[in-house]
Amino acid sequence: MTDTLVHRGPDDGGVWHDGATGIALGNRRLAIIDLSAAGHQPMTSSCGRYVLAYNGEVYNAVELRGELEKEGRAFRGHSDTEVIVEACAVWGVPRAFERLIGMFALALWDKREKRLVLARDRLGIKPLYWSFSDGLLLFGSELKALQAHPGFVARIDRSAVASYLRHTYVPAPYAIYQDVRKLEPGKFLIAESGQDPRIETYWSLDDAVQTGLSRTFPGDEREACDQLVELLGDAVSRRMISDVPLGAFLSGGIDSSTVVALMQARSNRPVRTYSIGFSQEGFNEAHEAAAVARHLGTAHTELYATPEEARDVIPSLPDYYDEPFADSSQIPTYLVSRLTRQHVTVALSGDGGDELFGGYTRYFMADRYDWPLFESPCVLRCSLARAIRTASPATWNTLARIAPQALRPALVGEKLHKLADCLGAGRERFYQRLISHWNSPEELMPGVQEHKTRAWDESLSDRIPDFVARMQYIDTATYLPDDILTKVDRASMAVSLEVRVPMLDHRVVEFAWTLPRAFKVRGGQGKRILRQVLGRYVPSELVKKRKMGFAVPIDDWLRGPLKEWAGDLLSPSALKRTGLVEPEPVQRVWAEHLSGVRSWPLPLWSVLMLQCWADAQGVGK
Repeated sequence: MTDTLVHRGPDDGGVWHDGATGIALGNRRLAIIDLSAAGHQPMTSSCGRYVLAYNGEVYNAVELRGELEKEGRAFRGHSDTEVIVEACAVWGVPRAFERLIGMFALALWDKREKRLVLARDRLGIKPLYWSFSDGLLLFGSELKALQAHPGFVARIDRSAVASYLRHTYVPAPYAIYQDVRKLEPGKFLIAESGQDPRIETYWSLDDAVQTGLSRTFPGDEREACDQLVELLGDAVSRRMISDVPLGAFLSGGIDSSTVVALMQARSNRPVRTYSIGFSQEGFNEAHEAAAVARHLGTAHTELYATPEEARDVIPSLPDYYDEPFADSSQIPTYLVSRLTRQHVTVALSGDGGDELFGGYTRYFMADRYDWPLFESPCVLRCSLARAIRTASPATWNTLARIAPQALRPALVGEKLHKLADCLGAGRERFYQRLISHWNSPEELMPGVQEHKTRAWDESLSDRIPDFVARMQYIDTATYLPDDILTKVDRASMAVSLEVRVPMLDHRVVEFAWTLPRAFKVRGGQGKRILRQVLGRYVPSELVKKRKMGFAVPIDDWLRGPLKEWAGDLLSPSALKRTGLVEPEPVQRVWAEHLSGVRSWPLPLWSVLMLQCWADAQGVGK
């Protein structure tokens, strides 16, 4: 099982087991703090009671170590692993988890009580899968570790497939296989002999949101900006602690530029920054990144990836992700991770800024156009939708070129057509349609009920009345850990690169929820407060004004160089062989896409990644 995870920890590996109680822990180590043998895992506490296997980083380990030394604990090295296991011995579980600032997935064995605890960090930065069947409990950072055990049974969960088709990922707590679950963020699992595992919570996003909404920040925007600079600056400083070379991803957008600016302000030498560029218009952010890097004085490295290099990644994706996953930005994320790993072992990223500070287009659309979107007569909205559909996405993209590039939205045609799909819906349905790639998964899988996420929780409107805040909450609880953080974790760990996420320091998250909506989203613009933070370091004209995302031109590829490959995977015979989706609706959409009647890159990519995964797993063979 540990051998399957060598890419996550190429520097060291270890196994601890107790045959009498039937427990075994394994670990692969990527050495970041304390490179000596004193950081070897699994690690036993100084009192001999606890054994720990752990993946992640704890950024307040130095302070906690000082407190534990005052409690009489003696330390052999200076790894954060040792701090965690001693903290559990002194303060107990979950109090020790509540004290940690960081990202982690861990397994802790209590020899005295014969009790196993599995825990995951508050925001879900690090993954943790587990399975319990016929008295056998398996767990690991990736599904491939569980699959390596001879007792693992791979039975596909068809409801999970349906959920995947809607979201392009399998939402937690579910996994692609029956009897397998993802431990959700902020939770820990307790397993004892003769009992079913039970799950408890040590930190709750729901509680953080409710507390923040009830304690609105009392000051003005400048005071809020001052406090955010202090909080985020501390989060960045803590994540710059490393015994190995460290750098940062830099796209030129608000989030990554803010992180890099705060890093450079706290460094006495140029920070190493990395970006990926593409030659195709609408998919290249390298120019903005280079401009920000020059202004800040970073040691910047960029790679212009050819379409061939990007497409060469596709065959490896099922191995990296273990279950179907179809966020196409997984490709450039892998490429920038591979580039970065050639120079450093740790990189900071700006993930989380969109969810916390209102960066997604849907937030400021809802903020600015609430009445025409949701309150105007349906006949008007439906007429507008029909008008939008009179032109294809490609036509809209061509027409949009008359606007200055700095003001031109990326992929405007695709976004307009998606808006047209949503115009006849109310607020909740509007959001549900926006986050859906296949609006009706049951069309592809008749009779199969998908696993619903919090986006379908009707009680949310009572608990979080503000629609924009409600979307931010759902995105933070679902899309962020299950898509964004999963994408980054698998792509980076595939090349043994650790990625740290200062925006998702839980103290920053809790503070963000105290801020009024107007500090985040106002006048058709998002991330207002974050822009003010960045503005203290970088002139506003250097940071791109339009949100591009981290995308590749899947639309054009499917009509061009990937056409034959996609056609084979989407053929009726291939779809019937795997038996996961009905061929007819897929064939209809594929024909429309090829003809240019309508572009369906994202729904088609989700079926293609499902088929690639099924082939890699031998489904239907």
